[in-house]
Amino acid sequence: MRVINLAVLMLALAVLAACAGPSVTVSREDPNEEIALTDRWNATDSRMVSETMISDMVTFPWYNNFVQANNKRPVVIVQSMRNRSHEHIPVNTFINDIRRAMLMTGQLEFVAGGEERDDVREERLDQELNAREDTVNQMGQEIGADFALTGEINSFVDTLDGQRVTYYQVDMKLVSILDNREVWLGTERIQKLQQRRRR
Repeated sequence: MRVINLAVLMLALAVLAACAGPSVTVSREDPNEEIALTDRWNATDSRMVSETMISDMVTFPWYNNFVQANNKRPVVIVQSMRNRSHEHIPVNTFINDIRRAMLMTGQLEFVAGGEERDDVREERLDQELNAREDTVNQMGQEIGADFALTGEINSFVDTLDGQRVTYYQVDMKLVSILDNREVWLGTERIQKLQQRRRR
């Protein structure tokens, strides 16, 4: 009898312990609204930096000079974006925000590079072999890029007495593929303060 009572008591305690834990709720929020739980790089930072830097890029003299000389919008390829910060930053998401910002200006075109370009070329080759002749996209019809965009994300962290300042600096440059001239250099900075509450 004692063994049964002890087993029932232990089971009851286990159920109570499980019920006493913190409850979790999940809600859907507007992805355009920032929810900053930490001072880490987030989606809002990525979007804001992309839009600000691309807007700045098309105000520099290179843009009007190119359009006047060539009577067309410049074609840009995003070559590389390096993360040299202290934390993991999804660089591909940042690159997609940059591409979207370029398209939103209505002043630039961009072409695929890297693995995306290789995948498209492979698809064209497959069409040459397998698609109906009147639907084949011919090889050798790609648009060449006029400019290459590169950049990097750096960060610095300073802490004192429960406070932490995280500073991000994003540097980008646009290089003419024709002659390697750097036609635009841009820098955008973000500074975040995180404070711990004392109990």
